[in-house]
Amino acid sequence: MSSAPKHETWTVFKRLVSYVQHLKPVFVISVLGLLGYGAVDITFMTFIKPFVDEGFSSKPAVAVGAELVTTQGFQSGNDVLAMAPFIVVGLFILRGLCNFVSTYGISYMSTKVIQEMRQQVFEHILKLPVSFMDQQNSGNLISKVTYDTEQIARASGNALITIVRDGITVIGMIGVMFYYSWKLSIFILVIAPAIGLVITIVSRRFRKVSRQIQNAMGSVTTVTEQMIKGHKNVLAFGGQKTEAERFASANDFNRYQNMKLATTQAISQPLVMIIGSFALGAVIFAASLDSLRGELTAGIFTTVLACMLSMLQPIKNLTRINAEFQRGIAACTTVFELLDTPTEQDSGNYQVERVRGDVSFRNVSFTYPGQDKQALEQVDFHVQQGHTLALVGRSGSGKSTIASLLTRFYRGLESGDILLDDVSIYDYTLKCLRSQVALVSQQVTLFNDTIANNIAYAYPGEASRQQIEDAARLAYAMEFIEKLPNGLDTEIGENGVTLSGGQRQRIAIARAILRDAPVLILDEATSALDTESEKAIQKGLDNLRRNRTSIVIAHRLSTIENADEILVVDQGRIVERGNHKALLALDGMYAKLYQMQFGS
Repeated sequence: MSSAPKHETWTVFKRLVSYVQHLKPVFVISVLGLLGYGAVDITFMTFIKPFVDEGFSSKPAVAVGAELVTTQGFQSGNDVLAMAPFIVVGLFILRGLCNFVSTYGISYMSTKVIQEMRQQVFEHILKLPVSFMDQQNSGNLISKVTYDTEQIARASGNALITIVRDGITVIGMIGVMFYYSWKLSIFILVIAPAIGLVITIVSRRFRKVSRQIQNAMGSVTTVTEQMIKGHKNVLAFGGQKTEAERFASANDFNRYQNMKLATTQAISQPLVMIIGSFALGAVIFAASLDSLRGELTAGIFTTVLACMLSMLQPIKNLTRINAEFQRGIAACTTVFELLDTPTEQDSGNYQVERVRGDVSFRNVSFTYPGQDKQALEQVDFHVQQGHTLALVGRSGSGKSTIASLLTRFYRGLESGDILLDDVSIYDYTLKCLRSQVALVSQQVTLFNDTIANNIAYAYPGEASRQQIEDAARLAYAMEFIEKLPNGLDTEIGENGVTLSGGQRQRIAIARAILRDAPVLILDEATSALDTESEKAIQKGLDNLRRNRTSIVIAHRLSTIENADEILVVDQGRIVERGNHKALLALDGMYAKLYQMQFGS
């Protein structure tokens, strides 16, 4: 049981060290600075004995005739005392220089490591499959990028400084003590195992509590994020008290976990100090024994005592920093677990500059990961180049699943295959496949940037101003963009907060128009539009669909009356197919949906 955490800590620490491989020169200089810092403290202790024994051990003056003659020892004592100020000042100047070099170097390394690790985590999340993201708490993922990596900075920064500098100091002080009097110093070996046992037990506790703190911090982030995203709904429903209570619960749990860590730390440090005081008391007691008193000088006793007193603070620092180190190791573990999560599979190698746009679903059956019920069952259809296929049906019938499978957001078909130009979509590279598809979903995502940059988002190459304006006109977005203070250069805030739902939808449609992909997926693309805007956009979409394969998912049947083929999906199966007139004549589910929206 005890070996597992040690093995885990060592494995995680070795992996963390790998991030510093390219910073070896900085690392070496920093460690040399830390060693120099500790060496100065040790050197200072070695000067205590000659300062005391020689600086203050003078023989009395002897009268020779009418003159007083000073002994050689007194002259030597004066020399030592005269040199002492210069030695002390020189040592502390060197100490300060070493401290600056080491602190700056370690800080540079730790910030560089965190920068690279955050970038790596962020880029890794970008490559994770949608099926993984569906099961994750967004607050926890955000916490890993922000909070957890900050804890790693403590492990790679402050902890390294303390461990190396204070570790060298403790070892050096013990060496000086044994050099001058091993009999007095032997008592330090008695307390070493006890201190080691305390630190081992406390380390396990720190690591366990640190994991709980990270989870608690993820809960705080999640509640905050949900409140900010749903701020309007919170105000509209008067949910301020509910959200405040929810945050208070998460916040209090986070405080409770931090107090558990603080309690462990508060107990461990005095305990180590008390154990150390036993050794200090034993040394003082031993020095009073007649058997040792004859071997000791004032300088030796003062040096040993000073070394022991000087070790107390470094030992306390090592115990205190152990909390930060274990917290950093726990954070490393969770971050590395995320980095070890398999990315989206891209086993295909087929590439083409532009497909024709023939889309085929051949008896496709699919079940979402972790679900028992099939989302699609034996779905079979073919859309020719330039034609429009509409998918209608009740919510949860499987319409959006078809769009998600075409863009390969999910893998693992139970049966069947999906073809694009008679080639399986799983044979295409992901980049090539998704470059052939323009998607406008019911959940519009805009960025805190200008309207022009949102329309040109992720456009391959560089979109000209004219191309952006043309796309906006086709989406009938220029009619409101031209009325804005800065036109296309207007900042729209996070997710287009300054725009209406219909305006945001039109910008998303303009983005798809600019992409100029041969396959177009419209997933409730006009759901947020008023009737007037919808009619205007339909004209733009009619232009957009020309010579493009379009798959339109719609609840509002008025938007798909001109589709070449309409599929009625119910519980994952296609129950009706045909054009608008044929389905009305069939008087089935489509006709009932149409009557519900438009009456008889």
